Amino acid sequence: MASLNKVQLIGNLGGDPELRQTSSGIAVCSFSLATTEKWDGNEKTEWHKIVAWKRLAETCGQYLTKGSTVYVEGKIQTREWEDKDGNKRWTTEVTARDVQFLITKRTGAAAPTADASTANIPF
Repeated sequence: MASLNKVQLIGNLGGDPELRQTSSGIAVCSFSLATTEKWDGNEKTEWHKIVAWKRLAETCGQYLTKGSTVYVEGKIQTREWEDKDGNKRWTTEVTARDVQFLITKRTGAAAPTADASTANIPF
């Protein structure tokens, strides 16, 4: 039986993205994305950790700011590491394969779109 790991989200950035490089020089961009459900006068917001790599990371870092509205498509991934005290830690995040900039706060309009095919991300 085949499996599927695919996430599609539309939401707003909760803060400015963080663009950095790994020790081997690969660009990585992280940002939080809020999605909000509304029903019968109720509202619930979920926060998602998003990570983009390589050229996609560079493009996100260049165009996105807090409040930007984006479409993100990717996969759910859980990472494990040890903190400075030797405790095991885990985080679950969405590894972005495609990010479409719907509205950016920097320009007030749609910005260029980037995806993994133009970013050389191995999926």
